[in-house]
Amino acid sequence: MSGNGQRRGSSDSGVGVERFDVVIVGAGFAGIYQLHRLRERGFSARLIEAGEAPGGIWYWNCYPGARVDTHVPVYELSLERLWRDWHWTERFPGWRELRAYFRYVERRLDLARDIRYGTRVTGAEFDPAADEWSIRCDDGSALRASFFILCTGFASKPLVPDLEGLESFAGPCCHTARWPQEGLELAGRRVGVVGTGASGVQVIQSAAREAAHLTVFQRTPCMALPMRQQRLGREASRRLKAECPERFRRRFETFAGFDFGALDRSALEVTEAERNTVYEDLWQRGGLLFWAGTFNDVLSDERANATAYAFWRDKTRQRIRDPRLAGKLAPAHPPHPFGTKRPSLEQDYFEVYNRDNVTLVDVRDTPIERVTPAGVQTREGEIPLDVLVLATGFDAVTGGLTSIDIHGTGGESLAQKWRRGARTHLGMASAGFPNLLFVYGPQSPSGFCNGPSCAEAQGDWVVECLAHLREHGLTRIEATEGAERQWTALVEQIADMTLFPRADSWYMGANVPGKKREMLNFPGGLPAYLELCRGSAEAGYEGFVLGRPEDASC
Repeated sequence: MSGNGQRRGSSDSGVGVERFDVVIVGAGFAGIYQLHRLRERGFSARLIEAGEAPGGIWYWNCYPGARVDTHVPVYELSLERLWRDWHWTERFPGWRELRAYFRYVERRLDLARDIRYGTRVTGAEFDPAADEWSIRCDDGSALRASFFILCTGFASKPLVPDLEGLESFAGPCCHTARWPQEGLELAGRRVGVVGTGASGVQVIQSAAREAAHLTVFQRTPCMALPMRQQRLGREASRRLKAECPERFRRRFETFAGFDFGALDRSALEVTEAERNTVYEDLWQRGGLLFWAGTFNDVLSDERANATAYAFWRDKTRQRIRDPRLAGKLAPAHPPHPFGTKRPSLEQDYFEVYNRDNVTLVDVRDTPIERVTPAGVQTREGEIPLDVLVLATGFDAVTGGLTSIDIHGTGGESLAQKWRRGARTHLGMASAGFPNLLFVYGPQSPSGFCNGPSCAEAQGDWVVECLAHLREHGLTRIEATEGAERQWTALVEQIADMTLFPRADSWYMGANVPGKKREMLNFPGGLPAYLELCRGSAEAGYEGFVLGRPEDASC
């Protein structure tokens, strides 16, 4: 790493290998914020993005109905030079508006000159003699960098189910995260959707209005919450901008990085009438308030949780005409504690099942046996389909990182190391992989946290860390195994104080066959996490070994 950090794309003579202080992977919120902040501090950086445009998941999410489940202006970067002149048209923007926002950010911050689109990083090896990473891309190119920062997000590796005959289906078949960029016609066709998580809910709402017939294959009922979508005119936008500084400040003081937090009281210390009044208020306000802005023990106490589920169930059943369907979609008893799977937001999801052209197949009662060229064969017969949509989620949190063949100093790849379970320090580094840092990764707040909040909080820590190394003539940083063990134990200890381990969710890695079942996110909240990160930095980056070029021991 050069003294002033201005090594701009220099090349090794004759081999065309570009060299940078930092190579970043991923152009979502974390990646573009990281690039901007590193350039501000004088580091040379190159960002590599597999998509053809910025946005991360919002480049790939272009399926019908795709939109964010966090309200604006919380779901954007807090840089005033960006929010001052940007105007959202909806409280929960759709994918087209989010793409436009990322293009606006790219132009406003002049990022494109340091981003390479349409290129996927396939592998990387650490060179201990040079304290550098050698990075390979799918186009045959290579780069070298002092530091390798992964901003691949928690939902970058789609999970395709192991369904017999899937490849034989004659019609269009795609995962929601790999929807054709040119679109896919659903109108007048027989459509099947496998999965009822966030993307499934959104596709189902859209497809029901267009398809000749829609068949939904549900394994677990989705405890979706009302979105309460709103159009935002110029006057509403002006009012929001007046609140932006306070809302952005508030993000770093709340558990999930929103501009609201949990109530400072138990669901069990109030009367039933008082409790239902609070629930009704949160329900009407919409969004994720009923999940993250509710009583402070709903996610940790089984009795408190039961009151939230009962309220959700009764509200939801009122919207479903057929009592049999109501029992499938909102069972009398919860399949898992409420909120231990991230709630989806819906607009008219439950009303969809009142339509004559929509059929629900409960695959626990009527399992899928195989996919045929003409449809899906269940135990009760073949369901003819023209289009098959896989809304089956992701190999979340770790999948985007382990899909890159990364080798550090210990001989094994990151994927091989984490096969025994994710091991990190501060959710940003792993022993045996020097100068490799990741944002929004395992054992960080990631899946529990608003994306832009986490991108800025972790991104600022990374930038200050690299600046510290440069100022002290240090070229190497590596997490220690002892710090990893302590961090993992802390994550597990906090998780055991909650109800989250009671659900087979992607939070726990339980949605991927063969994946170790463990808490993959730091469950202690963003403020506690930031305090621990600050503590490490103030103690000279405790839990890490720092080294100089001549220090062969590090």
